[in-house]
Amino acid sequence: MTSRRTLAAVATATAVLATLAPNAAAAPTYREYVALGDSWTADVVLIGPPTAEHAPIDCAQSAVNYPKLVATAIGVATFRDASCGSATTEHFANPQTGLPLGGTNPPQFDRLTASTDLVTVGIGGNDAGLAGAAVGCLNLLPPLLPLPAPLGSYCKQSWVVGGVDRMSENIRVAKQKVITSLRQIKHRSPKARVLVVNYLAGLPETGGCWPVVPVLTQDMEWLSAKLRELNAALRDAAAVTGAELVDTYTPTIGRDVCQGPFTRYVEGLIPLSLNGVALAVPFHPNSAGARAQAQTVLGKLRG
Repeated sequence: MTSRRTLAAVATATAVLATLAPNAAAAPTYREYVALGDSWTADVVLIGPPTAEHAPIDCAQSAVNYPKLVATAIGVATFRDASCGSATTEHFANPQTGLPLGGTNPPQFDRLTASTDLVTVGIGGNDAGLAGAAVGCLNLLPPLLPLPAPLGSYCKQSWVVGGVDRMSENIRVAKQKVITSLRQIKHRSPKARVLVVNYLAGLPETGGCWPVVPVLTQDMEWLSAKLRELNAALRDAAAVTGAELVDTYTPTIGRDVCQGPFTRYVEGLIPLSLNGVALAVPFHPNSAGARAQAQTVLGKLRG
């Protein structure tokens, strides 16, 4: 059940959501909503410490992530947010151990029941290793010398060798894992409407903004292409399993990490968000990004 403390924490964000999605009340009625996912579901910005209401505190769940905004907006009676930073599809059926403070998030599937009637799923980036690759692409110097990152070379060169893009191979494997997970969700919660929430447009499709975000332009464009490739895999996984895709990418184009502090929906290295003032989780959606994610989910629910 959603606590009074969480409702109070999201009150301001919910008021904004009401202006963005005035027809939310017309959405079908859901009684039991479960959110599954990784850090782009769990982590947004921290207004006070992370919440431990639904998962260990070291999952770094924000009180204003999109599942909590959606749950409040639709007035669901029972809500469980299983999402956790660094999660992969493995942690849907198995516990996620070794969290930063030593905590363990139980298997995310444990929150599903036969009576669950709404599930959102945001997963795949860690399965593909895309998040780790992005961190590995941080460069302190322009490519003037043949030095390994973070001292000037292109990180793309370590991923694309002999015309073979290993990240694309990773994404193909991740797609199959997501397909398996979606089928397991359908088995555990056969009455549920399952929404696959893809990744919003956190990276510019062309160009970059080194040194503000210290990723060289060639690498930024490669990472952005891989993000779109991952989203295409999630679209296909949803289609194969009868789930529904929620496209948060298209409506957030132009809100990437290289935009100004009052425009971007994803923050860079500096752990402060001005688009909704709060402590930021670097390279994750800020509170404006979470509202955009929630608005898109609510639009799908109304459809």
